[in-house]
Amino acid sequence: MVMTQFYEEIIWQADGIPCPYPDALDFMRQQVDAIHQQKAPQRIWLTEHPPLYTAGTSARPEDLINPHGYPTFEAGRGGQWTYHGPGQRIAYVMLDLTRPHGPLPARDVRAFVQMLERWLIMSLQEMNIDAFTREGRIGVWCFDGQSGLEAKIAALGIRVTRWVSWHGISLNVSPDLSDFEGIIPCGIRDYGVTSLQRFNPSLGMQEADAALLGSWTSLFGPVSQSS
Repeated sequence: MVMTQFYEEIIWQADGIPCPYPDALDFMRQQVDAIHQQKAPQRIWLTEHPPLYTAGTSARPEDLINPHGYPTFEAGRGGQWTYHGPGQRIAYVMLDLTRPHGPLPARDVRAFVQMLERWLIMSLQEMNIDAFTREGRIGVWCFDGQSGLEAKIAALGIRVTRWVSWHGISLNVSPDLSDFEGIIPCGIRDYGVTSLQRFNPSLGMQEADAALLGSWTSLFGPVSQSS
C-alpha cells in the first residue's frame, strides 16, 4: 500500500464489549494525534459504555439530575449533557478533515455535522424508521414507534483538533430509556427519547451496525473492517 492510500484509508472497528469512558478518551486522543501526523489511518470506532453521563462544553450544572449516581465526565466535545449506557451504539468518527470524503468538502465543519446527520437518517431508513432533523435542536428525531410523539433517537457531539475530528454520534438501540431522566438531554426539556426497540423489538446491535456500515459506504465510500 502506498503512503497516500494509507492516509486515505478508513478503518471500521466494531467492538462487542463495553469500553470504560476514560479509556475511550485516551484512545481517541492517541488516534487523533497519529492521524494528524499521518502515522495512522482514519478510524470509525463503534463501541458501548457502562452507564454514565458526559458534559459537553455547553453543559449546565442544573441539567444534571443523576438519581442513580452514575459517573460523570467532562467530554471536551461540543454540546451539553449526554447519557451513554448499554444498548446504545456509540460511533466515534476520527477523520482527517483537511481532505474531502465523498460529498463532504475539506475543512467544512458545518458540512461535516450535516453529513453525520444524513448518515444517521439513512441508517434509520435502512431499518424502516423515518427520521429527521429540526431547526434549533441538536440530534436526529422521529415520531416514537409507540407513543407517536416526537422524540430523539440519536445524538451528535463532535470535537475537531488540528482538523481531525473525534467524538461522534450515539444511536439508541435498546438502552434503558429511564436513565435519560437523569439529565435534561442536550438542554431540551420538552421532548423525550426513543430507541430502535420501540419500533421493532427484533432490531438489535447487529442490525444497527449493518445499517450504519451500509449507509457510511454509500455516502463516503469503502472502509477497511478491523478484525
